[in-house]
Amino acid sequence: MTDKQAVVAALAAVLPDVNRDEIEEKLEAPKSTDLGDIAFPAFFLAKALHKAPQAIASEIVENIDQANFEKVVATGPYVNFFLDKVATSKATLHQILTEESDFGANEDGQMRNVTIDMSSPNIAKPMSMGHLRSTVIGNSLANITAKNGYHPVKINHLGDWGTQFGKLIYAYKTWGSEDEVKADPIATLLKYYVEFHEKAKEDESLNDEGRAWFKKLEDGDPEAHELWSWFRKESLKEFTEIYDRLGIDFDSFNGEAFYNDKMDGVVDQLAQKGLLVKSQGAEIVDLSSIDENLTPAMIKRSDGATLYMTRDLAAAIYRKETYDFVKSLYVVGGEQREHFVQLKAVLSLMGEPWADDIEHISFGLITFNGKKMSTRKGDVVLLKDVLDDAHELALAQIKEKNPDLANKEEVAEEVGAGAVVFHDLMNDRTNNFDFNLEEVVRFEGDTGPYVQYTNARAQSILRKAGKGVNLDDLNLDDAATWEIISNLNNFPEVVRRAWAKREPSVIAKYALNLARTFNKYYANSKILTEDDQLNARLALVSAVSVVLTESLALLGVKAPAEM
Repeated sequence: MTDKQAVVAALAAVLPDVNRDEIEEKLEAPKSTDLGDIAFPAFFLAKALHKAPQAIASEIVENIDQANFEKVVATGPYVNFFLDKVATSKATLHQILTEESDFGANEDGQMRNVTIDMSSPNIAKPMSMGHLRSTVIGNSLANITAKNGYHPVKINHLGDWGTQFGKLIYAYKTWGSEDEVKADPIATLLKYYVEFHEKAKEDESLNDEGRAWFKKLEDGDPEAHELWSWFRKESLKEFTEIYDRLGIDFDSFNGEAFYNDKMDGVVDQLAQKGLLVKSQGAEIVDLSSIDENLTPAMIKRSDGATLYMTRDLAAAIYRKETYDFVKSLYVVGGEQREHFVQLKAVLSLMGEPWADDIEHISFGLITFNGKKMSTRKGDVVLLKDVLDDAHELALAQIKEKNPDLANKEEVAEEVGAGAVVFHDLMNDRTNNFDFNLEEVVRFEGDTGPYVQYTNARAQSILRKAGKGVNLDDLNLDDAATWEIISNLNNFPEVVRRAWAKREPSVIAKYALNLARTFNKYYANSKILTEDDQLNARLALVSAVSVVLTESLALLGVKAPAEM
């Protein structure tokens, strides 16, 4: 029985008319450990019991069985539980060191599928910092999803279709060079794309040429299709290099082109259900019956071309039929909010009961020096360049702190990439933030390297001790270790909360707090002193390392043993 379960059981015994789940939902952590370890607020009982919350709290304390706790006290309207420190410490350390990387995992998801639409860069363009958020938020959510017992399906919905490819084919055929593309595929294709838009400002007929080539591509023209396939293949090679550096893989690379032959079926379904309406030559679905403020969903343009909505409807239906998901997450910027509201509304009108299982996981914007990036203008910060620079900044600090480290380059890569990922994920995902690489890769402060360095410090202590941990000797009773134990004890709940909120920052903030707490303990304690609690202190250090490593893993960040 966990500490929380013990508290729920004790409260349920004196509150027989209150549902156990409701009791558990109300439990919270006091503002300070001086006030207790778990608090139960009595406010919500006042109406039913016709008593003041303070009086209810006092009555509960008078009648509750305190056998499993150090003490239970009433503080105003709260019932505050002080856990048995020795028993809790022993149980927590034993569980962590027995379960190791499985600590904090649960089976809530019953291995049901959760599809996660994430990253989704456009082919023939380099991955920029603009792609970072969808990529790392999606990957972390996949890890958190798995930790909560679900089966994540990571889908990279590549931007591999559309008029821009007609423009690119025209640019390549008109002023491009096969040798130039082969030498540096993505940078060259981006150059052609930017050049096309610059020239189209002077000569609008170029846009017609681009549309004509895309029409050829849609109609299966062999030359157009061969060039498109080549651009896609070269793009995936470069994307994979970035994903490998970030430690990210995918279950599917089915992009926009994959759904070309699936959209007619969606249009037919909409027509059969009487949902398609003609409007100024276009075909739309009127959504006012669901929400009068919603603009219509455009299904076909007046020229017969399908749109993102048609494609996303086809993708949603395909994913439900293929994966039978319990949730379908779309990790896409906040500016697309209305699109996903419309998508769910159309699926609801189609009678799909799973429409509400679709969730838009929105996120804010990254800026550089306050400026948004734009591929079309060529004003873009490449993700590869940022990772390279992060590597060099990490390497410089490692050489200064640990010049004899054998695998400096490998560790610098793990620290540099980890710093970029951690910084993104420690921010609440809906917030905008400005990016400053030198601050991000610092070994001090609220950074990924700080958490990694804390874990490396713990590993160093264990190496110096030169002995294993005896799991039968875990008695800790000093106040200095209790804050760490409380933190460690909370990890399973943090994992559940991160999933419930679809919020990786819950994990990142937890990791920072655990690192700070451990470093405070390290600064004020002689851990390796030979006494009767040495084994228990080493167990504590080992447990901190296990949980820091697992927290970082949930974020998609490595935890080097030395730095």
